Amino acid sequence: MARRGGTGLALALIGAALLSVGSSTAGGGTDSWQSLSPSPLERTEVGAARVGDRIYVVGGFKPDQRSTGRMARYDISEDGWRDVEPLPVATNHPGVTAHRGRLYVLGGFHDDFTPRRGFFRYDPERDDWKRLSDPDATRGALALAARGGRLYAAGGTTAETGEFRGLEIYDIERRRWTEGSPMPTGRNHTTGAFLDGDLYVTGGRTDAGLNLDTVERYDPRRDRWKRLSPLITPRSGHATVNAAGGIAAFGGEQLSEGTQTIAASERFDPGTGEWTPLPPMTTPRHGLGGVASGDTIFAAEGGPQPGFAFSSALESLTLSR
Repeated sequence: MARRGGTGLALALIGAALLSVGSSTAGGGTDSWQSLSPSPLERTEVGAARVGDRIYVVGGFKPDQRSTGRMARYDISEDGWRDVEPLPVATNHPGVTAHRGRLYVLGGFHDDFTPRRGFFRYDPERDDWKRLSDPDATRGALALAARGGRLYAAGGTTAETGEFRGLEIYDIERRRWTEGSPMPTGRNHTTGAFLDGDLYVTGGRTDAGLNLDTVERYDPRRDRWKRLSPLITPRSGHATVNAAGGIAAFGGEQLSEGTQTIAASERFDPGTGEWTPLPPMTTPRHGLGGVASGDTIFAAEGGPQPGFAFSSALESLTLSR
């Protein structure tokens, strides 16, 4: 199942207005998700990442249920979209992250859900792609995150299993992959984000389609994993981002005990070690692109119903610290 000068001051004021709509006076956050300009594309099972003031949404399934390599760019300060150079291959469920001004896309699936190879880097300044060396594991529906000159690819679905535990680490300067300690819990349709130097991998699902509430933290310095307090809502096909000094998890789909998308959102506080609820999504979606800019989180495109459903929605939520 598819699991996608004067002008400068004016733009700054527009951006500030967009991010402050619905703000509470107490903590600076908003009490609900805000609708922004929709994407020019309707997709699901996409990947997304932010470079500077711009959000890039790439890949996924189109309404004809075929994969695409198209990429749309959203300018936060202008609340506007444009098409940019597409990914050289069509893919869905890719791992996507950004680091030091560049975008990285890894793996994903062919239209028949077999894992595909392909590791690419996008340069926004040149608006072009470069293919990089593939890791050993070919997989989709994985967590991909970056920090300190390295990319970390965890979990996903391979040709052999949907509960892949492998962690592969790409050194950008040396241009080579190495293996880290495997995750304690193998899973697919999972996501991850860095906070305070550690990688947090949240949720995901088993081969049997069971959603997980599992949260595991990886310490790159010690090459060790630790199990943390579970998510309030078991979820897969969701987004996980670093925002407002914590980790936010939102979206996803539930395939057992009632098939539905997940409206509930939540935030992990590293100080207390616990998850607390956030306002529910206005448009619940799975297979969405999730990014953060400062204390604001963004949910882009994705499927409003489980399976093949498609949306162009872009919504944001500003968190209180």
